[in-house]
Amino acid sequence: MSGIAPLVVALVLGSALLHATWNVLLRSGADRLWTITVMSLVSGLTAAAAIGFLPAPAQSSWAYAAGSGLLQVGYCVFLVWAYEKGELSQVYPIARGAAPLLVALGAAVFAGERLSPGALAGLALISGGIVGLSMGRERLHLHATLLALASGGFIAAYMVCDGIGVRLSGQPISYFAWMSLAQAAPMPFVYFAIRRRWLSIGVDRETAKAVGGGAISIVAYGVVVWAMAGAQMAKVSGLRETSILFAAILAVLFLKERFTLRRGICAGLISLGAILLAG
Repeated sequence: MSGIAPLVVALVLGSALLHATWNVLLRSGADRLWTITVMSLVSGLTAAAAIGFLPAPAQSSWAYAAGSGLLQVGYCVFLVWAYEKGELSQVYPIARGAAPLLVALGAAVFAGERLSPGALAGLALISGGIVGLSMGRERLHLHATLLALASGGFIAAYMVCDGIGVRLSGQPISYFAWMSLAQAAPMPFVYFAIRRRWLSIGVDRETAKAVGGGAISIVAYGVVVWAMAGAQMAKVSGLRETSILFAAILAVLFLKERFTLRRGICAGLISLGAILLAG
């Protein structure tokens, strides 16, 4: 598992673009908790429809699928809160940039994976980029920074969980389907607990955006889970976080956020670190 095949690299880079895209859709939503709940239901319903046609994953992977689903619920909630406090081009790099560091640590502890000196240099660049985004005149306030870092912690936790689970499953697509269902099932209840009302879905522009975001997210993370079945978790995670640059560009084009020199340099450092980590 020392390297990543070119086809896998290309697919994970495509996944990174898709991931940045659904985050733009989420950040632009009027009620971000509603948006991410609908997105989760789209993923869950798609998974439920597919499960009947797929072989069951190995029983040893079931606990990992369930655990990942619950961790992703936590990620969704903290990501929504972070976006309520900060802009996409600030929150996204901190949350996503923190993940490869933590994935590398978790993969070393729980899966015995070790990184090369070049990959460790990539981790250092990612750390520097995160610190840079958290400092200066444009820095996020403490609350938003902590929420973004917590989101990164959830990302790392569910990726390590899925990296181990998909290898045990023997059936990557089936594992992903069951994990998606485990993540989607609690989301309406989480929405009710926070908003104190049940989810209401109409036929309008916001629903179309959420449904589109849900469809995109299925492909975006499905590719990542499949890739981790045969490649080191930290490398896949690092390559995936090139989405930071995609998100910065999309934030300027579609959310009209400023792309300052500081943000550009920090996003570049994080992306370069992610590339080294995947090398």
